Amino acid sequence: MQDEILIISQDTGGDIALNQDLMEDLIPENTGNKIIEKAKGGTPLLKMGSGSPRILLCAGIHGNELPPQLAFFKLLNYLEGKTLNGTVFMVPIAIPHATMENSRRFQGFDMNRKTFKDGYISNTILKTAKKLQIEAAADFHSTQPQSNPGIESVFCSKKPCYESFNIAKHITSQTSSKILSQEKAGALYGGALEDELNINGIPAVTCEVVSRNGRVDSGSVERSFIQMKSFLDYFKLI
Repeated sequence: MQDEILIISQDTGGDIALNQDLMEDLIPENTGNKIIEKAKGGTPLLKMGSGSPRILLCAGIHGNELPPQLAFFKLLNYLEGKTLNGTVFMVPIAIPHATMENSRRFQGFDMNRKTFKDGYISNTILKTAKKLQIEAAADFHSTQPQSNPGIESVFCSKKPCYESFNIAKHITSQTSSKILSQEKAGALYGGALEDELNINGIPAVTCEVVSRNGRVDSGSVERSFIQMKSFLDYFKLI
């Protein structure tokens, strides 16, 4: 399996190896080492496979949510050498500078509230998804215990893309995640990557696992990894 790594934004670069909490749980291999190096120059986009379906997975919109970013490195190792029945695009470290600093915000803003606005990395990811003709997407996060949502979950919506709800049902049927569905994308709050993808006709979900902000709680990386595999399984990519 050949892969390709591009930089889709150059103002987000950072050395994620400086995040000690992240590196305590990270043993990168092959492609993982390339991602770490590429991230110094901006937001890396990795492409694997070819043909349809064309799907996108993302993590690190909040730099201090470490489990899904670590889960991506497990996913890279898992996919190594496998033949994919389609194309998988990945943004494993959306904002390397924020991950380096273990920060939820980048340049003072929550990027998961800015997807609708030009000039922000979440908007760049949305535009990239449209340009690449992505057919479905999943954004992976972690949630602080006793916060909102504070539980392992999958956010989705029924309008305008009902497939968002179907994807969430599939993931929650295979994992310990709870489905959190809105009737209409963007109804709860504006600017989330998942909502804006759905609004733009790309079925999308947000997957959450539970872990303290800036930390890697026991089992959280594996749970995020299982969510990722379940998303791939929905499209029968492997």
